[in-house]
Amino acid sequence: MRYFLELSYNGKAYHGWQNQPNAISVQEVIENIISKLLNTEIKIVGAGRTDAGVHAKQMFAHFDLDEKIEREDLKYKLNAFLPKDIAVHAIFEVKPDAHARFNATSRSYLYRLSLEKDAFNFDSAYYLKKHLNINLMNQAAKELLGHKDFQCFSKTHTDVKTYYCDIQNANWQQIGNELHFTITADRFLRNMVRAIVGTLINVGLEKITVEDLQAIIASKNRSEAGYSVPAHGLYLTKIEYPEAITNDR
Repeated sequence: MRYFLELSYNGKAYHGWQNQPNAISVQEVIENIISKLLNTEIKIVGAGRTDAGVHAKQMFAHFDLDEKIEREDLKYKLNAFLPKDIAVHAIFEVKPDAHARFNATSRSYLYRLSLEKDAFNFDSAYYLKKHLNINLMNQAAKELLGHKDFQCFSKTHTDVKTYYCDIQNANWQQIGNELHFTITADRFLRNMVRAIVGTLINVGLEKITVEDLQAIIASKNRSEAGYSVPAHGLYLTKIEYPEAITNDR
């Protein structure tokens, strides 16, 4: 039987989602707990990787088991034993060939910029002291939708076959004392969202123009793009799948 976990986590204490040889990861913590609860070694496969310090409001992972389980009971026990910064929201049965990573059709991220110093959100939003032109930032964000190759925003020396991504939506909006950047695509490269945000901030600071952004993308050179903004302001917010992969919902 194959099952999907739907979960969320605060990434502050973890060195990203994926298992690391010398650092604690979200995947490792969940695997250890679920293996003890089911009394067998369980390996889980996530929908993707999040970097150290990045949060997930919605993440999916799959695991295999030889027998049916009482899903609500397992969810209750997982939440009882997992640390307070990881929460399981649902467990559901999927088709045997359903894959948490490869069957995902889109992923959405949110980046939070704080416009004022706030004693309560300093570790959940990036405080930027300078004034930003949000209209220019939205013009530049719209420009992203007309491109496919985003090598300029990818972490260097990554093992990927293609730098092509289909960005379906990208925009900024002000919510209270924060600027929120939301972006949806079929896939993302390592460090891509944080590099895009850093580059769009440079547009908002009027250090570069929208035309400069076009040249940066065409260059395929990471050193031409903006800085990588801090991880603590980034959230994986939504992952979508075709309904056909599920057996029971």
